[in-house]
Amino acid sequence: MSGSYLGIDVGGVAVKAAGIEDQQVLWTARSEPYNRPTVDELIAAVRQACANAPPSIAGVGLCVPGLLDEKEQRITYAANLPGLLDLSLGELIARGTGVETDPVVVNDANATAFDIFTLRRPKGRLLVLALGTGVGASVLDDGRPLFVDGQSPGHLGQIDISLEGEPVIGPDGGRGGLEGYIGAPALAQRYGPDPASKIRPADAPFRALVRTIRICHALYRPRHVCLAGGTGIRLGHLLNDLRTAVDTDLTLVARADWSLFTGDSDYHAAAGAARVAAAGDWPRC
Repeated sequence: MSGSYLGIDVGGVAVKAAGIEDQQVLWTARSEPYNRPTVDELIAAVRQACANAPPSIAGVGLCVPGLLDEKEQRITYAANLPGLLDLSLGELIARGTGVETDPVVVNDANATAFDIFTLRRPKGRLLVLALGTGVGASVLDDGRPLFVDGQSPGHLGQIDISLEGEPVIGPDGGRGGLEGYIGAPALAQRYGPDPASKIRPADAPFRALVRTIRICHALYRPRHVCLAGGTGIRLGHLLNDLRTAVDTDLTLVARADWSLFTGDSDYHAAAGAARVAAAGDWPRC
């Protein structure tokens, strides 16, 4: 579809936005960080991130965390964003951008994966692990998403990958939950500032990620694995070690010629949401 499209990624600590036209990203921006924002603070963050948007918008794609009531277009649960519970998503867009439209709501991992697929056009099944405040996953078959529950191929951030000697309780209350090892809050607590650069192969977060990728090879048989999100794109220094650890005695079910790479932008989800809105027929559930 022609025209300018706006993508908005409402994250756990900030809002990111991107504008596209004719499949080209024209601009990106982000709000100041927040912590458990109120309704007014959340709207202000959307307004700040979208300040560069043109007055005429053909459509809006929106990524929001939590549990979505698709019929009512409301979030019913969002642990880190209580302000989301008090307004409809259409109202969030209208008050934050001035655009009166129902947004196309898409899972942030799927939006991230769609942007990466559009830019790289990998052949065969693509698994994207979105490593940020939480952990999400998207599986695309030649650009089309695999759904197991809602808009996801399963709740990968909540799988139990308990490591001996490193017990955790994930933010959802689950013992051994992946997010308890490699979610951004867990990494910040373990390493302090700039945690991704400090992860080493002997560390529990690294081993948790290795175990997760190995599980994904058995579940999804991806031909390509991409680490994205705020943490994932900063793990380039670990790719060789990750590949070696994952391949060691890996199940023969896995594809032998699989590739491993990272995303390269903090705005994959925002740009992907705009692309989904522009695509029109891209499945979302």
